[in-house]
Amino acid sequence: MTESPFRVAVVGDGEAVSRVRQAVEEAGSRLVDRGAADALVAVSDGAIRDTLIAESTSSTRSSHRPIIPLRNEAATDGSRIVSTVRDLIDGTERRVQYPVLSVETDEGITGRAVFDVAFVTDEPARISEYAVETDAGRGESFRADGVAVATPLGSDGYANAAGGPVIGPGAGLAVVPIAPFTTRRDTWVVADGVTLSVERESEAVSLIVDGARREVVVPGR
Repeated sequence: MTESPFRVAVVGDGEAVSRVRQAVEEAGSRLVDRGAADALVAVSDGAIRDTLIAESTSSTRSSHRPIIPLRNEAATDGSRIVSTVRDLIDGTERRVQYPVLSVETDEGITGRAVFDVAFVTDEPARISEYAVETDAGRGESFRADGVAVATPLGSDGYANAAGGPVIGPGAGLAVVPIAPFTTRRDTWVVADGVTLSVERESEAVSLIVDGARREVVVPGR
């Protein structure tokens, strides 16, 4: 009996998608719709975010279905895509796990993040005071324009521009003060969840989830 071909769905939009689909077929896999795929290829940050969130919250598909995220120039590297898909077909691929953050305020879950979550002061050129508490019980407080929490997938973006480390898969989350009001700059890498609160009474801050402003967080929350 002939073995069924490995089925791949390419999700995303833009000029790179057609090139990615061509590379996937060149690797010897069969292009199918998302629901029937053995693996997913997500092209662009938006597609990566939507795909990871959908897969992590889905009750109809296995959470072990692999996702190949293609960001920026990776989506134009045809030979790399072919090699990666062939490794999936052969079962020789290296898989890593990336977290999807669930963002919860006093009113409940307000969103999910694949790249980063940030607090920033609502008014420009104003600072606030923040408290950070990790699941391990460690607590810190500082005054700054804001604070960002980044996953490994998002640690090379806004958090890195603010002075945070680029962290690898499975290394935890990067917690990075934004323009801290101190001569000493501290950042933290935490193993799991983290609680952030606004401590200063005079300033409200915006909650930013994967680059989208979600709500204003008042002091004490």
